Amino acid sequence: MNVLITGGSRGIGAAIARRFAAEGMNVVIHYVNSHEQANETARECMSLGGGQIMTVSADLRSRESLERMREKLQAAELMPDILVNNAGVAHYGLLSDVSDADWDDVMAVNLKGVFLCTQLFMPDMIRTRWGRIINISSIWGISGAACEVAYSAAKGGVNAFTKALAKELAPSGVTVNAVAPGAVNTSMLDGFEPQELRQLEDDIPAGRLGEPDEIASLVYFLSLPESSYITGQVISPNGGWIT
Repeated sequence: MNVLITGGSRGIGAAIARRFAAEGMNVVIHYVNSHEQANETARECMSLGGGQIMTVSADLRSRESLERMREKLQAAELMPDILVNNAGVAHYGLLSDVSDADWDDVMAVNLKGVFLCTQLFMPDMIRTRWGRIINISSIWGISGAACEVAYSAAKGGVNAFTKALAKELAPSGVTVNAVAPGAVNTSMLDGFEPQELRQLEDDIPAGRLGEPDEIASLVYFLSLPESSYITGQVISPNGGWIT
């Protein structure tokens, strides 16, 4: 079984890569610029399982770049049975301060990248009548967040994309789901002061941040053959923060 994880060099993406590698699957770790981090994650994956591990760089904003990535995977016989659209960028600030370039970049990576990757890799899943597309969204795509309007809008788009495509692909045996994590202990929270993190944890009924491995476990569950009746769902592991 082949798995492609976009943005797989660190954080939640790296945890997902490690989880699939530990199950003996062939794992492709996509990255844009984080070459060393991608190689480190690949080394970790190789130490965990017997599957083939590959790293590949591509710009999610560019169809041409992603088409070249697809050609590499095809040549390596690593076309994905499971596609995890994980890559994303955040943007913090008042909407009044968001430039056109900021808005376009957030939409290009978080939403257009999901569209392009899915469109390029789903035909093989349809042909074989089996596949899993798992989109990593965010709690903010469900509830929205002040000072993160662009990010919230992009992730809300991912949720709608997931629901619509699930209906389109269900007759072909391909499931499409989204995982919308709450606050997770990754580098995306590096900008928070310690007291802000404590306040955040106090706001979460579980009393703590989520861990990347917990998100990876849910992604893995959704990829299983026995999860074939779960499609079109947006599942939010968030410690009871939003129910």
